Amino acid sequence: MSTSTSTPAPAQADTAARKSSVDWRNYIIYIGLVLVYGICVIFLNDSGFATVENLLNIFRQTAMIAFMAVAVTFVIASAEIDLSVGAVAGLASVTAAMGVAAGGPVTGTLAGIGTGVLVGLVNGSLVAFARIPSFLVTLGMMGIALGVAMWITGSAPQPILSPGFNAFFGGGSIGPIPALLIWVVIATIIGAIVMHRTAYGRRVLATGGNEQAAIYSGVRTRRIIFSVLMASAVAASIAGMLYAGRLESGRYQWGSGDELSVIAAVILGGTSLFGGRGAVVGSVIGALLIGVINNGLVLAGLDTSQQNIVRGVIIILAVALARRK
Repeated sequence: MSTSTSTPAPAQADTAARKSSVDWRNYIIYIGLVLVYGICVIFLNDSGFATVENLLNIFRQTAMIAFMAVAVTFVIASAEIDLSVGAVAGLASVTAAMGVAAGGPVTGTLAGIGTGVLVGLVNGSLVAFARIPSFLVTLGMMGIALGVAMWITGSAPQPILSPGFNAFFGGGSIGPIPALLIWVVIATIIGAIVMHRTAYGRRVLATGGNEQAAIYSGVRTRRIIFSVLMASAVAASIAGMLYAGRLESGRYQWGSGDELSVIAAVILGGTSLFGGRGAVVGSVIGALLIGVINNGLVLAGLDTSQQNIVRGVIIILAVALARRK
């Protein structure tokens, strides 16, 4: 007489393993957005928070942060950092504005993109090949970009009188849909595909997860680091032109302080501050969450200094969550 011991089918075991591995923290950014939005609707409904116009205003105010967050997701996922994105956005806004004044929209666009390429070349080369820590390089570049923007303009705003440029870069809309929202959607789709569906994205994550192991696997990690910093600078320059198009002028102040919001959005969205994991869509949702919070604080009557305090608290909480994952 024989006895048989039943074992779970492989498919059932895999399903059980997947269920047991679900971590609610992976969805905390979505839960947080719903909760914060709900709280704002309840307490600020009389202030017009839930109106369509205010929601579109949140998208417009958040678009540049979200756009830069897509690129910075790759930087942080590779275990690097870029503190210069805000200042580069401001510099690109003034170079684009000066280019439009000198030669028209095409010249302005090339000037803005060229600013990002030049900054990315410097940042990427110093970090990837000179092996200077990205924190120090981009911190220094933040000061340089801000100083150059103030110097070449005499700290004066540079008006943009080209309707075509302003409409294309953030000031226009397609029906009820703001152009800024379209820019962010396109960037998010491209970023998510590259991060999660291409060999390049896998190499970025491998570089951030364990650079030495990635090197042994044949990944040219120095090139990866150079490329993500280049992409971050170019994205910042485009964000600067989005600022310029929406506000019809270039100013060194555009983007000031955005680096903190961008980093907070990326970390809140699920990208590991220590590299090896990236979530492009989560970063955009994180930016939207910050936008909802900022808008709610404004409608609640808080001033800029108080908003900065809240933003700092958000960054601390984001890092704390990142360390626990």
